[in-house]
Amino acid sequence: MQATTLGELIKSGYKSRSIKEEIRQNLIQKLKEGESTFSGIVGYEDSVIPETERALLSKHNILLLGLRGQAKTRMARQMTDLLDEYIPVIAGSEINDDPLTPISKYAVDLLAEKGDNTPIEWLHRSQRYGEKLATPDVSVADLIGDIDPIKAANLKLSFADERVLHYGIIPRSNRSIFVINELPDLQARIQVSLFNILEEGDIQIRGFKLRLPLDILFVFTANPEDYTNRGSIVTPLKDRIQSQILTHYPKSLEHALEITEQEAAVHDDVVEKIMISDLVKRLIEQVAFEAQQRVCR
Repeated sequence: MQATTLGELIKSGYKSRSIKEEIRQNLIQKLKEGESTFSGIVGYEDSVIPETERALLSKHNILLLGLRGQAKTRMARQMTDLLDEYIPVIAGSEINDDPLTPISKYAVDLLAEKGDNTPIEWLHRSQRYGEKLATPDVSVADLIGDIDPIKAANLKLSFADERVLHYGIIPRSNRSIFVINELPDLQARIQVSLFNILEEGDIQIRGFKLRLPLDILFVFTANPEDYTNRGSIVTPLKDRIQSQILTHYPKSLEHALEITEQEAAVHDDVVEKIMISDLVKRLIEQVAFEAQQRVCR
């Protein structure tokens, strides 16, 4: 039976650990048992998957660099399988506060008021994933947060009160995996706002003296073709991403055929009526395979 209060959680012997340590320990367990870490990812068994495993074992933030259709986002989404099935959070917290080490004002105040009777909830790993597609219109407020004047008016609070803050998607992804797709599309000034989060692990909102030690595994994706057309990753940000992993198209025709079969959206009733010879499949796949190889040269 899962604990429902802080007191019950402490009695159960629960110990906090960071998301990167959690993933590291669960990955080690999977490797010991010989389980697949990224199921359904074809052609990366001797390249991208081992590199990603080493990055996760090293507790690194990751940049997946490659062209379109190379399973970058799929790999990031599958990392949730390496999380614990459930973790405890303080009930009502916007940023998934750890009951043993709360960081938001709401959680700290609630803990001071109720002590061991502080209510807790259990968060499933499927809810511990955040994703944002980088576009030129993304703002610092979207990612980090901003002052909410409506909240200030409703609660009759000063703008200097921390309770008037509206957290962005990154703080709300605390204790989770957060993915930014197509990172070069993010404006340089927005990329700069990520420096402190990646280096110091905390956020800065407006003029608040706010230090929230966020616990996040960051995964970024980027397409090198777009660097000159739509932007680039600013060098200081790139330096703060410890692991850069190059993805690739299938290196063999057999892998290409397997991926096509896997991804083909064909209904069962159609499969029974239409038969395609293996030769035709191979000819079509060979054309696509050669085109991909030319793109990569």
